[in-house]
Amino acid sequence: MTAWQAIFMGLLQGATELFPVSSLGHAVILPALLHWSYRQSDPTFVPFLTLLHLGTAGALLILYGRDWAGIIRGFFRAALRGRIAAPEERLAMLLLVATVPAGAVGLLLEAPLKQLFATPRAAAAFLVVNGLILLGAEVLRRRSERSGVSRQEQEEQFKVAEQISFRAAAITGAAQALALLPGISRSGVTMTGGLLAGLRHQEAARFSFLLATPVITGAGVLEVPQLFHSAAPLGLYAAAAVVAGVAAYLSARFLIRYFRSGRLDPYGWYCLAAGIVALLLLR
Repeated sequence: MTAWQAIFMGLLQGATELFPVSSLGHAVILPALLHWSYRQSDPTFVPFLTLLHLGTAGALLILYGRDWAGIIRGFFRAALRGRIAAPEERLAMLLLVATVPAGAVGLLLEAPLKQLFATPRAAAAFLVVNGLILLGAEVLRRRSERSGVSRQEQEEQFKVAEQISFRAAAITGAAQALALLPGISRSGVTMTGGLLAGLRHQEAARFSFLLATPVITGAGVLEVPQLFHSAAPLGLYAAAAVVAGVAAYLSARFLIRYFRSGRLDPYGWYCLAAGIVALLLLR
């Protein structure tokens, strides 16, 4: 991988990770479409992508630093007390429940999942599936909004992340495990889970962004050390991770504002079109 390719991958990952369009899918598909010479089956490719994701996690820690301080305090208070007594304590346990499924699936199916990172056509097909998931989520959400309930009553029914059930958190976490497939967006499926759990778009995005940090950190602990046992250009890869972090921070700030009134539909149509075009172009 050349220097400009590594920096481009960092920018691509950071710009697309938090958008519901699958940064992994783009990282697998675009190099194949551009006929780059490096091998995506190389043992260092997935650790490199994971390092880029750590840049994104760093950006989210900066953006949600106060939230995470309360979540960490809440976790230890609830664990020591043996019961949940405050909203931040409940949020800490919800995030724990939602994190477990993706971590378990990632550990159990690590080898077959990594093989998909060298299969651009599979990533393109999953990108189409991702588009259908996003569009389907909005169809279900609109149907509930047309159920005869007034707008004021709908607003009163919306929840914040701390109020969703543990069952909803577990289902959202199970959906997050699908994002281990390149082409399925982690933020997309977790936001879908949040919407179906009764969150408004902005709050679903917040829960999705908070949920990203422990999953990415866990993957980093497992994958990134492999780079130290190879001839990978660590300085260049670290610079690409910084670029990814800056891009992710700017993306997150944009999405927080966008989801105050925006929906998932535009991203669903984009994924559907991009996946179909990629399937037609890839050989």
